[in-house]
Amino acid sequence: MINVPELFGQNVFNDDVMRDRLPKPIYKALKKTIQDGATLDESVANAVAHAMKEWAIEKGCTHYTHWFQPLTGVTAEKHDSFITPDGDGKVIMTFSGKELIKGEPDASSFPNGGIRATFEARGYTAWDPTSPAFAKDGTLYIPTAFCSYTGEVLDKKTPLLRSMERISKEAVRILHLFGKDDVTRVVTTVGPEQEYFLIDKEMYNARPDLIYTGRTLFGAKAPKGQELDDHYFGSIKTRISRFMTELDRELWSYGIYAKTKHNEVAPAQHEVAPIFTTTNVAVDNNELLMEILKKTAEKFGLVCLLHEKPFAGVNGSGKHNNWSISTNTGENLLKPGKNPAENTQFLLFLAAIVKAVDEYQDLLRISVASAGNDHRLGANEAPPAIISMFLGDDLGAVVDSIEIGEEHESQGKKNMDLGVDVLPTVRKDTTDRNRTSPFAFTGNRFEFRMLGSAINIASANIILNTTVAEELRQFADELEGAKNFEKSAKALIAKTFKKHHRIIFNGDNYSDEWVAEAEKRGLLNLKNVPQALKHYLDEKNVELFTKSGVFTKEELFARYEVELENYAKLINIEALTMLDMAKKDIIPSVTDYVKQLTDTALAKQALSDDIPITLEKQLITDLSQKLVCFSDKVSELENDLINAGELINDMQAYADFYCNTVFADMQALRAIGDDMETETASEYWPYPSYGEMLFGV
Repeated sequence: MINVPELFGQNVFNDDVMRDRLPKPIYKALKKTIQDGATLDESVANAVAHAMKEWAIEKGCTHYTHWFQPLTGVTAEKHDSFITPDGDGKVIMTFSGKELIKGEPDASSFPNGGIRATFEARGYTAWDPTSPAFAKDGTLYIPTAFCSYTGEVLDKKTPLLRSMERISKEAVRILHLFGKDDVTRVVTTVGPEQEYFLIDKEMYNARPDLIYTGRTLFGAKAPKGQELDDHYFGSIKTRISRFMTELDRELWSYGIYAKTKHNEVAPAQHEVAPIFTTTNVAVDNNELLMEILKKTAEKFGLVCLLHEKPFAGVNGSGKHNNWSISTNTGENLLKPGKNPAENTQFLLFLAAIVKAVDEYQDLLRISVASAGNDHRLGANEAPPAIISMFLGDDLGAVVDSIEIGEEHESQGKKNMDLGVDVLPTVRKDTTDRNRTSPFAFTGNRFEFRMLGSAINIASANIILNTTVAEELRQFADELEGAKNFEKSAKALIAKTFKKHHRIIFNGDNYSDEWVAEAEKRGLLNLKNVPQALKHYLDEKNVELFTKSGVFTKEELFARYEVELENYAKLINIEALTMLDMAKKDIIPSVTDYVKQLTDTALAKQALSDDIPITLEKQLITDLSQKLVCFSDKVSELENDLINAGELINDMQAYADFYCNTVFADMQALRAIGDDMETETASEYWPYPSYGEMLFGV
């Protein structure tokens, strides 16, 4: 039996541990740094480092690492031991404040968009005291920021922290206008729902495409998929249940608020969802969660697939970013209250968010752009690539009434009559949920549903924080000099809703009618990564980031280059993997099967001319023709990969070519390969089938 309160956070150097182990003045100084951003004195850092080291050693740690999030999309770590020579041929275990605060990884070996040349290697990691350290696998992990020798940030954490400071500053200005002078800090909070697939490790090991790319590059659909809707919230299989129990145990021990677990829509697909926490910590926790998912799966002979679309024709995996804003006094700023029409504070923050989503829809799309996510968006399993907002019937009616200057009467919550006396009364919410909307209001938060399952959620939250902060700044500038604040605020709210109403859509985002309607409204439909990234350096976006201090112009351009290059490299790896599978496995296997059919037909003919061989002839002819076509498509893909190299000096053209030409070649090659799989005997086909993988656990 798990004692959850005792287990929770036992591997984390959290507030309770610090309070117990640090002298009171040191603890207070550290808390002031965490809460108010005060500069950390070296003596405080030394005391914290010593306490952290002693605690880590008690947890079995011999090493420490600065754990950071470079632009690779995954985390990075370099491990150093605590040992120091004592002069007598022995060692002592030491850890200084200097070692805690700063590390020096090689900056040129990580994606940097040209900021660092190969010979310019020095970079720095800097301790982030707002995210607690933790002990894992014999090492003390210290969450850190990462920058180059010249000061440009090369990670996801630093701009996130900058954006959090930015929105806090501007939100506090707004709240002071409402007379809430006790509010000194505002934080955004996030609860990221994480979807994933689990398949048997032996089958995974037999699929080069899964090993190299995380998704199946060939694979015909199984006879049964998700058509019956019987997997979603269905009974959890024994092996998966054991995995989930162990996963909870691990997550809780690292202080991750894992709350919900269930089967997802697709076979072999599942979800884990945590409770909200501060955005910076939520990002670190989600990165750790993805790592723990993979390691826990190994214990049960499973492999966790985090790719957005591991199986074609089967629902892919997303990550819903539930985002909200709260004050240091405990108030949720996105809670409408009993009568939202009269809640001016809520409506002003809502107006800022509506304006931000409309004006910076390109950046929100960019924040979720990845080669894997291109497979999901718009595929009737995830929101489309068109950004819009869902407010629901009740809140939507409030906005409409404000726009036209009429009073709004809320219908409030009603009781539902289920027609059975013994069942309890169920209160009906004022609005339904919209699972097709990219950015949906869900009561006291917004659910940004476009994120892919493998993505680092920092990118989306940097954009949300920065864009909303900019709109709040504009509102504060306008309202701080107003003679009648209440009247001016209401006028500003009405003006904003009216001007940006086009971004609000409460209908079916999957419908063809919405695509046409969105185009009429002038909303962007950026269907793939290269299309989206073309807007990254638009003048308004450069101005937003540089003025807010979240990115410099050089840092922005570097990220633009890195994202384009990363996209092209991923498609290139997939294409090379397909060629390898096609030439080494699929063509020889189908050829062997054709030979077997031919030998069977000849053997039948040798016995008697009266024995029919029509079936064999038909299969031989059909598969032989497809093999020729398949081989031709292999050659086309090979040639286009060679041609792609000529565009490498123009990264946008390079990524466009991979998107429009190389990926199209891959799709054409796959179509023939999948067709051949359906006609080839299973003992000849070289890879586990979709049916075996999805239903084999």
